[in-house]
Amino acid sequence: MVTAVRHLGPNWYASVMGTAIVATAGAGLPGHLPGLRTACTAVWALSLALLLTLLTARTVHWTHHRDQARADLRDPATAPFYGCLAMALLAVGGGALVVGQDWIGLRAAVVLDAVLFGAGTLVGLVAAVAVPYLMAVRHRVHPSEATPVWLLPVVAPMVSAALGPLLVPHLPAGQAQETLLLACFAMFGLSLLATLLMLPLVFARLVTGGPLPLALTPTLFLVLGPLGQSTTAVGKFADFAPGVVPPASAQAFSLLAVLYGVPVMGFALLWFALATAHVVRARRRGMGFAMTWWAFTFPVGTCVTGAESLARHTGLAVYDGLAFVLYGVLLVGWGTAVVHTARGLVSGELLAGPRPAPVAPRPVTARTTSGAGR
Repeated sequence: MVTAVRHLGPNWYASVMGTAIVATAGAGLPGHLPGLRTACTAVWALSLALLLTLLTARTVHWTHHRDQARADLRDPATAPFYGCLAMALLAVGGGALVVGQDWIGLRAAVVLDAVLFGAGTLVGLVAAVAVPYLMAVRHRVHPSEATPVWLLPVVAPMVSAALGPLLVPHLPAGQAQETLLLACFAMFGLSLLATLLMLPLVFARLVTGGPLPLALTPTLFLVLGPLGQSTTAVGKFADFAPGVVPPASAQAFSLLAVLYGVPVMGFALLWFALATAHVVRARRRGMGFAMTWWAFTFPVGTCVTGAESLARHTGLAVYDGLAFVLYGVLLVGWGTAVVHTARGLVSGELLAGPRPAPVAPRPVTARTTSGAGR
């Protein structure tokens, strides 16, 4: 195992996030489909098992391959994926309260979520500062190198903002509840403003520098993450604000859920269409499977939960329908990523080190030809 995990990077946490969102998004769908909640709970249990496995493997990685781990931090293409660790912790913790309590009980679910929320929020806030700092002082990146991967560390606090309100009812009434809710609102603002700084770089790179490399094309779906998750977050603020903050503030949160969520979801659908067009183009040009395909899962899942939130706060059936359609897309993306990841693990291809660049053959000249005959 020690050798096998040498090239196990932080991007693998995307598989945990993508699995956990299948559970939480499915549990929030309108109606009561027979067996759906049980299936979602089983998927959440799988995400918990994946998280524990990856935390163990990454600990071995840092213990026995510290040189490679440090190289990952110095690599501008890999360092942003440390935001995935935070989001994996948060996604599994939130899932414990949404569906996991059915199997482990409410008390255990609250404790598990509190631990994972605290750890994930801390890691996310550190990553939101440390990774952009490294990009500025060590990575020396150029605007032409911008990709949606740059969004990962600054989106992590938005996941905390969306999932933190689930813990509010389990805190003592008064100061504790209001502090957590407003802290989540602060992380919403932190992440939103940071995203608004990063996203123009990504869009400018796309329209002026041409399409992304084939293997990176699926990362265009990462842009959906802050859009769907922020829509989900404002909906959660509106859900849990009554009785926690003054009535005027609670009413403002209810208005924000609609006035912010509707236009942002509209932009998310626009980006979804744009990203899909790029992926279809890349697939036709030979795009093969890479771990970037997990970008088809968690970001789409946040749009599902965002649509579910809008359905609750507007009462419009169109958002119910949108949630079902996007959840179908999520299931297809998740199933595809799972199958290809399992196949890559069995073959050993996904854990193999980077292939060395081929050595160009020496040109044949009269001198080398005459020397070969000696």
